[in-house]
Amino acid sequence: MILIRKEFSIKSHSRVEVINIDHYIASSIQEHQINEGICTVFVPHTTAAVTINENADPDVMRDINMELNKIIPFADGYHHVEGNSAAHIKSTLVGASEQIFIEDGRLKLGTWQSVFFCEFDGPRTRKVWLQFMVS
Repeated sequence: MILIRKEFSIKSHSRVEVINIDHYIASSIQEHQINEGICTVFVPHTTAAVTINENADPDVMRDINMELNKIIPFADGYHHVEGNSAAHIKSTLVGASEQIFIEDGRLKLGTWQSVFFCEFDGPRTRKVWLQFMVS
């Protein structure tokens, strides 16, 4: 088994934002000529996350953010001094990593799926780490 690691930066422009990162991952797969394997996507931040969900209708991700903002409001009597507790909670609920199969040189996602970087405390420049396990 071979491990290949890659890092890229992503810049968010809003406090809460969801950014499709399929093209970053696909270009890394192509760059390293990976045909079969597993890709782990990891976000090394405590106020950001990564998820897989529908890419066909942008309203899906808007609705997810809207509901997250309802159940985890920005101001709710939190004790954390920095004032970004809501972002920490959202990051914990959504998660810091995803694993996706690679088949025939492409991410093996469902018809409507994409990989999304989730910003909960922006705007910021963030890192996303990729690790490919190739047999």
